[in-house]
Amino acid sequence: MDDQQATLLGPADVRRLAEELDIRPTKKLGQNFVHDPNTVRRIVTAASVTADDVVLEVGPGLGSLTLALLPAAGAVTAVEIDPVLAARLPRTAAECAPALADRLTVIEADALRVRAEDFPAAPTALVANLPYNVAVPVVLHLLAELPSLAHGLVMVQSEVADRMAAKPGSRVYGVPSAKAAWYADVRRAGPVPRKVFWPVPNVDSGLVSFQRIEPPSTAPRQDVFRVVDAAFAQRRKTLRAALSGWAGSAARAEEVLRAAGVDPTVRGEQLEIGDFARIAQAATTESGR
Repeated sequence: MDDQQATLLGPADVRRLAEELDIRPTKKLGQNFVHDPNTVRRIVTAASVTADDVVLEVGPGLGSLTLALLPAAGAVTAVEIDPVLAARLPRTAAECAPALADRLTVIEADALRVRAEDFPAAPTALVANLPYNVAVPVVLHLLAELPSLAHGLVMVQSEVADRMAAKPGSRVYGVPSAKAAWYADVRRAGPVPRKVFWPVPNVDSGLVSFQRIEPPSTAPRQDVFRVVDAAFAQRRKTLRAALSGWAGSAARAEEVLRAAGVDPTVRGEQLEIGDFARIAQAATTESGR
């Protein structure tokens, strides 16, 4: 084996490790372990990971993707909520990639609660097979908490991938799409077959890539996101009606919308994140008069 390579996990290795640790993948934690070396190689390549990257991996599980990341990245920080998996991962790295194991740091934590100060080095890339049930909150939390994250590629449920990457006017455009667009240019990056997981999930998976961008506005993010939440809470209603609770009344909502240059009769799914930001700014300006 080349010193700078890693022996990747195949189906037999994944089952052996799971048996050794007495692990039965749980739906609660969204555990579906990847056991196909070609898939993890494809993910690392598509993520454009380089030796300059400090990669953050969420939910490394048994280490299939981790082992593919180690040769490509300058460092890998894996955040794992399961204490048994977190304890085993450094040993797996030492066994399968002995010359690269010192690039790995494992943090036993909930990815929804990690803070920038928890990391030994500021992560520059997010590459992960995310638990389906928390994929969107995890991505949004990490983008907010870690300004150093410049790019990434995540594997999520196919429907979630569609929602995250959707553009205004799409049937599936909503809160995840709008909020993700505040931080990054988000795109679908291809499908992932069910057969590469153990156990085989009953849903399709897809890859989502992102490149960090400057926020579209100087308006406070929390203010903008409150408008987004209100607009989609009743997505069948016009913005005048949907934002009435947020604004205090339908008349006030219309006043703010017109001040922002937004038609009060359209629905939230027609607006880009910059439009929501203008509404938030208009509300502040109007209230200051």
